[in-house]
This record gives sequence, structure tokens and C-alpha cells, in this order.
Amino acid sequence: MSQPRRSPHDSYETETTDHQTETETILLKHLPLNPDSPSPLQRDAHLQFLIRNLIQGFPSRYISQDASQPWLLYWTLQSFSIMGVALDPDNKQKAIDTIMALQHPEGGFGGGPGQAAHLLPTYAAVCALAIVGRPGPGGGWDQIDREKMYKFFLSVKQPDGAFLVAHHAEVDVRGTYCLLVTAHLLNMLTPELLEGIPGFIMSCQTYEGGFSCASQPYFSPEPDGPPTLLDSPRPPLGEAHGGYTFCSLASWVMLQPYLALQKPSLQRSSLNFKTLLRWLVQMQGSETELGGFRGRTNKLVDGCYSWWVGGCFALLSSLGIVGAHGRDDGHESSRANEEDESWDDIDDSVWDRAALQRYILCAGQHPAGGLRDKPPKPADSYHTLYCLAGLSSAQHNVFLSSTRRDAIVRNWKTPAESMHEQLRQACFLHSLSWTEEEGASRILGAQNNRMNATHPVFNLTMTHTENIMVHFYKQTVPSRPRKT
Repeated sequence: MSQPRRSPHDSYETETTDHQTETETILLKHLPLNPDSPSPLQRDAHLQFLIRNLIQGFPSRYISQDASQPWLLYWTLQSFSIMGVALDPDNKQKAIDTIMALQHPEGGFGGGPGQAAHLLPTYAAVCALAIVGRPGPGGGWDQIDREKMYKFFLSVKQPDGAFLVAHHAEVDVRGTYCLLVTAHLLNMLTPELLEGIPGFIMSCQTYEGGFSCASQPYFSPEPDGPPTLLDSPRPPLGEAHGGYTFCSLASWVMLQPYLALQKPSLQRSSLNFKTLLRWLVQMQGSETELGGFRGRTNKLVDGCYSWWVGGCFALLSSLGIVGAHGRDDGHESSRANEEDESWDDIDDSVWDRAALQRYILCAGQHPAGGLRDKPPKPADSYHTLYCLAGLSSAQHNVFLSSTRRDAIVRNWKTPAESMHEQLRQACFLHSLSWTEEEGASRILGAQNNRMNATHPVFNLTMTHTENIMVHFYKQTVPSRPRKT
């Protein structure tokens, strides 16, 4: 196989160009001889890496993650789930007890015992409980104080629709995403909570097309005058970033039922999807970079953006922006009579799913177990999950199914009369209508490389998402067809 061309160089040496050249040199050493036969997924090594962390505890260097303890559990537990591994009852109970010890007495979860409530570890704690929790005493789900959590959410809500991530902390769109996911899973959505969020999300989109962490909501006409809340435009604060972009776009997808219920006079303009799609596509690295994703313009590729950027394409598809929307059960697939199992996705011209899988398998795996940013960096829990989630998103086409939605509607128990009840029903249906398209998976290399499909918005398996939402919404959903 011939060596791919290096990135163009203008002969002006900078620290950035030096890092790019060095990274390409290292990545080229991991380029497989046959691009269709990359390194196999070292499942046993990765499982041992995760088990060591869960059972024996994390290495001493993880002391820096003391305020992220729910995240460490979520990254570990969801990695097991994506690889199709279930925990035994004893370790599930230990995980539940650990998480519940982090619940703040005034609502929400902190990053560690006795730490302040914070939107980001609240999301991680609830998602971890979705995986290992259960109803009843000691199961975690019924011990979540939802009333106090809702009060905590309102206490950090800002006049422009943004949220502080914690009391006396900063505004960050990642906090908005974490709050929305938590509120969806726990049946805590109200018009009061969602008011103003769409405008805030729109204000974070930068001229590049991606999203920054926040925007400037105030303007003072005089140096010492009172601040005035801006309606539009609100200047974005910071550059477009993969993590902020995923959280903004996923939040926008979650807001669709709320926006659909608004009066036409209150429905505002949407995001600039043209510039967003262009920016996302430009984040995928060249053949020299093995097709990995970077998180910002002119930065290095990094395995975690396999999810933060690669995962955005399924979200765009659900909004009708890119192809491969999926086909409902019972509809004949255009691939049904094709004998050729080559890469034929209709959105291959938008992003390269095979190349992303190649990057994760060839450059993302650490020889000692776990996954990483890129060689020669060490593996860690964060990159292990988001590399595996990115691998899953590149393998499966998960789409919003009208057939699945109609089946769930028929099982809905209570009449949707009030605005609150209509919102509650609409968000339940929207969240649980995601379906994996049968026969559309494209696995690069051996079938052992296959990951479970994960929810494109929540990053939980479909089973875990349904179980926790069915419990908190007090509904039932029809079973999904068994895969053959």
C-alpha cells in the first residue's frame, strides 16, 4: 500500500506545524497494510483494563478526577454496555451505593462525597444509575430526590435561558445538555424549565458553524448603566469545539418536541445547518491522520472526538440534514437484493465511517488495554468510552422510526390534555423512537469488532434508556423485535 500524502506545508515552522508533522509520522506507523483489515478489537485487554479500574480502584494519577467520580463510573459502566458485558449483582449494588452517596441534600449530585451539586456529575450519576440501577429499596432509582433536583435546576437557570453548571459557577452549554438529558430520563420536563433554552443554543453557534461554550447575553449602553438582556445577536464566547457542538446539537434535537408545541408566532429561526455540516466534515482528518476527528480547527486528531464529532451525523440525520435517515421495519431496504457488502452508505460523501473505525482500531487501542487519544499517549477511562461510542456510531445507523413511535403511542396510558402532559408525552415518544436499522450495520474488519448500538442523544444503550424512562414516566413500551 502506498504511503498517503502528508498535509501541505508552507515551510513556515511553528509549534502547531511541528506537532502536526510529528503526529502524522506516528500515525503512519499504525497504518494497516490492508485498509479493510485493520487491527482487531482487543476486547479482553480492554475489559481487563475496565475491570481493574472498577474492582481494584483507579491509579493514583486519577486523583485529579476527584470532582468527577460519577463520570469515572459512567465511563466504565457504559464501556461495558457498548461491548455487551453485564455486571454481576454485587458490583451493580456497589456502584449504586457509591453513586447515591454523592447525592446532594439540596438536590442534584456532586462530583464526590460532600461536594457541591453540579449539572455535569448529575448527568453522569443518573446515566450510571440507568445502567446499574433498578426500582425499589436500594435500587437507586426511587432514592433520587427529583423534587429537590428540579429546584436545583431552576436555581441555576439564567434570564437568557442558559444555566450555571453549579451555584456561583460559569455558564456552559455542556451543562444545558446534561440538564436536558437528566430531565428527559427522570420525567422532569416542564415548559418553565425549557423556556429560553432554544435561543441560548442558537446564540452559541459561531461563524465557523460549530458551537462555543456560551454567549454574551448582556449589553450596557453606558459604562456604569444597568445591563440589558440582548435578544439577538448575542456574540458567542470562544471558538467552535467538538464537545460544545455535540452538546448543542443534541440539546437542539431534544428540544424538537417543545418547539413543535409552540405557537407559530413564537417559533423562531433555526440553526445554520449548512455551516455546521461543513465544519463537522472539515473536522475529519485526512488519510495521513487515519480518518480520525479533531475537535477544533487546526488541532490534532483525538480519539474522543470519534463520538463528540462523529456522533453528530446521526443527530443531523434525525433533523433531515444529511442522508441515511433509516428505513422503518417492514419497508424493503434498497440493499435487500444487493450481494455486494461494500461500503455503500449514501452519506459516505459527507463523512467516512470506515476511516473512523480504522483510526480507532489502529491508533486508538493501547497495547496494554483501554483506548486513548492517539499514540503514544496512555489509555484512560474517558477515551475508552468515547472511542468505543464513536466506533458504535460509525458501525450502526440509528434513526427516528415513525413505526416505533406509532407503536409507543398506542401504549400511552394517560390523555395528553394539558401543555405539560403534551410535552411529557412528546418527549417520551421522541426519546424512545430511535431504532437501529436492521441489516445496515457496516463493521470494518472481523465481526468481533462489532459494538452495541448506543442512543445518539443520551449515549446509553436502547435497553437502559427504555428501562429507566418507562419507570419514571409510568408507561409501557412494546418490545423490540429480536435480532436474528
